[in-house]
Amino acid sequence: MRVLLAEDDERLGRLIKYMLEQNKITVEWIKNGNEICEFARYTEYDVLILDWMMPGKSGVEACKQLRQEGYERAVLILTARDSVEDRVTGLDAGADDYLVKPFEFAELLARLRALKRRSTQKIQQDITEIGSFTLNRTAKTLTQYGQIIQLAPREFQIFDLLAQNVGIVVPREIILDRIWGLEADVTGNNIDSYMKILRKKLEPTGGHNLIKTVRGVGYKLEVND
Repeated sequence: MRVLLAEDDERLGRLIKYMLEQNKITVEWIKNGNEICEFARYTEYDVLILDWMMPGKSGVEACKQLRQEGYERAVLILTARDSVEDRVTGLDAGADDYLVKPFEFAELLARLRALKRRSTQKIQQDITEIGSFTLNRTAKTLTQYGQIIQLAPREFQIFDLLAQNVGIVVPREIILDRIWGLEADVTGNNIDSYMKILRKKLEPTGGHNLIKTVRGVGYKLEVND
């Protein structure tokens, strides 16, 4: 197992790193929250262990940003905050689990094993067939008859969202919220432009009519058997 540990407490960070490595877990340890997203984007971890209160970006803020970008790996939040409201805040930010300090190391290990199992099961179910197209969420690829259709990350996320709702109209507001976040400086025209690009990329494969516009509402993916 490979984990990213974001913990600014020198003593606790050193102890967690040592104990995890004693259990044959590979650990990369960072001490500034501003580094979390960069490390997570460019290295494949099984689990991110993020302390809530960090210099720079907090663990919860980093988790929320990663989820908005489409990050799908497991995230465990460490914190001294133990109120129900705090737990809700952490989980709503996209965390998969929440461990309150101080904790027994055996419990941390058990939670990591559970998150790893969950992640593995999710990966096994992460291939979706849409007509003649195959969407692979793990590899972040869309293929037709084995040929890869090159999609930028945002394009892939939008197609994935539509693919999860085949035959159902997905309103522009939902697309905005799921892909960028409601506070992002993105307009309906931006979404329309992405749809135009997606259709153009699908055109050589005969899939240009796959994405339907529902005027005044949003878009849907329509597959004819």
